[in-house]
Amino acid sequence: MSANPNRLYTLEEYLEIERASDIKYEFWEGEIFAMSGGSISHDQIMGNMFEILRSQLQGSECRVFTNNMQIKVPAAPPYRYADGSVVCGTVELENYNGSDLLVNPVMLVEVLSPSTEANDRGDKFTWYKSISSFKEYLLIAQHRPHITLFNKQSDGTWSQTEVNDIDSHLHLPEINCTLTLREVYRDVEFKTRKH
Repeated sequence: MSANPNRLYTLEEYLEIERASDIKYEFWEGEIFAMSGGSISHDQIMGNMFEILRSQLQGSECRVFTNNMQIKVPAAPPYRYADGSVVCGTVELENYNGSDLLVNPVMLVEVLSPSTEANDRGDKFTWYKSISSFKEYLLIAQHRPHITLFNKQSDGTWSQTEVNDIDSHLHLPEINCTLTLREVYRDVEFKTRKH
């Protein structure tokens, strides 16, 4: 949601607002967008994901980052926030206005919500593709067990895998980890739909 849809901001104004606030914002073509506070399900899923990935990647050359890390996205400067990211090999950072921007994530994670799903699947995914190191994109639903994995192929196209059974497993080939949906959704309560 735009902070003030009736005016456009300069990049300098945006940076000043973000520095002075406890809320994270993203900037796009003069508009600033508050990154909405997550639900308890969103927070639980990302906590589970961080724990799963960190445990499986221990001793490897890969590192997991939380949603506090700013990601340099060439197609949507100056940066975006992902719910999670993984870098394999040397972590490359670029200093921008006093902040460290992560330059070389191999995997990005987004937990979907009704207000962000269209953007996460559409424009944000398109922007993320401008990151040369980016090869895996994980989209996790929070209203039901459902994960979509996009993998970049050698010809530059992206393949898609979806799993939606709580007992399913999903292999993440770029970082050599395997997710069990039951672990990803541990302690998440799904609301039943009324007919």
